[in-house]
Amino acid sequence: MSTDNPQLHANEGIKTRSNYLRGNLAESVANPLTGAVSDEETQLTKFHGFYMQDDRDVRAERRKKKLEKAYSFMIRLRIPGGVVTPQQWQDIDRIADQYANGTLRLTTRQTFQYHGVIKGNLKKTIQEIDATCLDTIAACGDVNRNVMCNPNPELSHLHAETLKLADEISSHLLPKTRAYHEIWLDEEKVTSSEEEQEPLYGKTYLPRKFKTVVAVPPSNDVDIFAHDLGYIAIADDEGKLIGYNVTVGGGMGMTHGREDTFPRIADILGFCTPEQAIDVGEKVMLVQRDHGNREDRAQARLKYTIHRKGIEWFKEEVEKRLGYPLQEPKEFHFESNGDRYGWVDGVDGKSHLTLFIPNGRIKDTADYPMKTGLREIAKIHKGDFRCTANQNVMIAGVSPEERPNIEALIRQYKLYKGMHHTGLRMNSMACVALPTCGLALAESERYLPDLVGYLEEIMKDCGLRDDEIVIRMTGCPNGCARPYLGEIGFVGKGPGIYNVYLGAAFNGSRLNKLYRDNVPQDNIIPMLRPIIQDYGANRQPGERFGDFVIRSGYVEPTVKGHDFHDNVKYKNYMI
Repeated sequence: MSTDNPQLHANEGIKTRSNYLRGNLAESVANPLTGAVSDEETQLTKFHGFYMQDDRDVRAERRKKKLEKAYSFMIRLRIPGGVVTPQQWQDIDRIADQYANGTLRLTTRQTFQYHGVIKGNLKKTIQEIDATCLDTIAACGDVNRNVMCNPNPELSHLHAETLKLADEISSHLLPKTRAYHEIWLDEEKVTSSEEEQEPLYGKTYLPRKFKTVVAVPPSNDVDIFAHDLGYIAIADDEGKLIGYNVTVGGGMGMTHGREDTFPRIADILGFCTPEQAIDVGEKVMLVQRDHGNREDRAQARLKYTIHRKGIEWFKEEVEKRLGYPLQEPKEFHFESNGDRYGWVDGVDGKSHLTLFIPNGRIKDTADYPMKTGLREIAKIHKGDFRCTANQNVMIAGVSPEERPNIEALIRQYKLYKGMHHTGLRMNSMACVALPTCGLALAESERYLPDLVGYLEEIMKDCGLRDDEIVIRMTGCPNGCARPYLGEIGFVGKGPGIYNVYLGAAFNGSRLNKLYRDNVPQDNIIPMLRPIIQDYGANRQPGERFGDFVIRSGYVEPTVKGHDFHDNVKYKNYMI
């Protein structure tokens, strides 16, 4: 960050003036004359776990009637590792019906979002969430966000230890201000700001959001290279955890029209022991706190700090604060960044079932009563539920005795329906986008299922029905569904217009590259059909789609984030 009379971003002043995230948020929420909160308080709501939105489908109609926008709020829970009890699932389900729009949205960060909560119900909703022993603290904002972890106990004995680390990191890096408890839970107010401190964050918190994940090879289901801080669990020959390879500097977001912004794959910083893991994570975050860009939020993530100063400089800064050096990274390998569907047996004699949830939206339809079915399972289940980083859900810890009863409910409520989809659909993922996300430029969740349907027909004709291809779509370039790690990625550019990316690695270790920009949605299928046909006819044994399009010359490989925009063959597709 520049030190020559820097002009700090306006958000830095908002944070400084907020008295540790209080501001006038309580008063703004209590104002009955509007369904919105004030502009300055809108920035503070994110630290408390929610965003203000409006229904863009009805904007024009309401404007004609001289009505205020149809404001509501999206509330996001903090659930380290994505694990909830059956009772919590039932409570979360009930809250969706009572205060939100009746659906649950599984996110790409292993948690739930509520949509459609009106301002008058904000406090009641957060209090209900608190009663379930969950919260929304730091689910958004310039802080460490919800910590993700591989959810599948079947993979190895390491899972319990890595889940414990995720929970401990989440607790350690949680903001210490009591603003959340005062405003929403009626805790007695701190009488003087001098009585309160943020030992890790200070008054201005971080320059931007900070995301942390824990992966258990060979599964990269958490997309570890897409995050600011990551831990890759390393075991010895007997399967015992010996420590973690630490990754830093990943991130998905970029800004259209600014080639100085780009997605970036994380670097491996070094190896640490289990006892050092939290200390290392703290110091990584503190270096970003002190050296991240606070002038330009588009350049404020850790990935840009490392790009600007270099990974060697960053490692030296971290080790200086640690007081000891990191070890050399250990060997590991990843096979896939998707989920393992169906039943698997765990190491403790219990079973785990991962169900495909299209784009993470849990709701009932006439022919697919998914939400009701999962609620009925929660009423009898003795294990737990786990959200995955791919917007799916796992019914975990099912004993042999209860499995027949759970399978009966699965059949009754048709929950196996999602298990008969194609390999393409079961590796697809979309962000929410329109109508509620204020950043969305194009459709995503509402459009991707139809687009996948058209692509499925091509795949079937080529004999590729069950082939897995990672396909991701977002309505804007911020990358919530991690589109730059899709073997086929779509990023909204405008209404019905998308940039199309090809060539990411199936295991999440390589970014894709822009193939065509400004593609009208009606042109997507004619554009992709010959590529898929070429893949079906000319791929090598075991070759993945992302590798094929590079070998065949459709795109150049993206080796590092800063060459994401380089060597693009085709631009201005509409011209």
